Amino acid sequence: MRVRPAQACRAACLALGLTASVVSTPLITPAAALDIVHDPWNYTQNILAAARALEQINHQITSLQNEAQMLINQARNLASLPHSSLQQIQQSVQRTQQLLGQAQSLAFDVSEIDQAFQQRYGNIPLSVSDADLVAGARSRWQTTVGGLQDALRVQAGVVGNVDANKAEMATLVGQSQGAMGALQATQAGNQLLALQSQQLSDLIAVMSANGRAAALSEAERATAAEQGREQRRRFLTPGAGYQAGNARMFTN
Repeated sequence: MRVRPAQACRAACLALGLTASVVSTPLITPAAALDIVHDPWNYTQNILAAARALEQINHQITSLQNEAQMLINQARNLASLPHSSLQQIQQSVQRTQQLLGQAQSLAFDVSEIDQAFQQRYGNIPLSVSDADLVAGARSRWQTTVGGLQDALRVQAGVVGNVDANKAEMATLVGQSQGAMGALQATQAGNQLLALQSQQLSDLIAVMSANGRAAALSEAERATAAEQGREQRRRFLTPGAGYQAGNARMFTN
């Protein structure tokens, strides 16, 4: 086949055009296809937003921790004291009351005291016999001695409470120092005040028993003085004297 010059020229031009188009077309890579652009301002804002969010979370955690600690403190403040000294204090008071209730001859009763003073310690009747005077004096002496014995028994009972009160006081002070909250400390303080009140009641009981014994002694002394005057009056009062009468020396 015979090629014409005009066809050969067109073919050459077409080949050159294809080559030029291939050479002029740029090569597209995967990295260039993503087209990533770094923005420093936007990056900084994102970091600041994340820091603020983290700070808020930390504040919330701290707030929750504070609330939890507050609840724990409230629970401690409302916790009751595990120790109670009420039974021991009541037992001490009952022992002292029993000793006072065992008063001999003359109890701690207003009506009984009034009646006893009218019968035993009043004015000595002029019509009673000497035997009645002696019996009354002995009864008053026995009452006075009984009052002194009662006072000694009450004193011994109160001294016996000292050891128990000492141990209880040490326990309550330890409970107060180791109190977890305000309620336990308050309850320990209240029990210490109750123990102090029991000790004051023991002191009042001793003073009452001693005062009773002293009053009985004074009452006996005053009545004995009155009785002594009456006996002296009877001794010094002149009698009927000697009266003459018939006497028989021998029997028939």
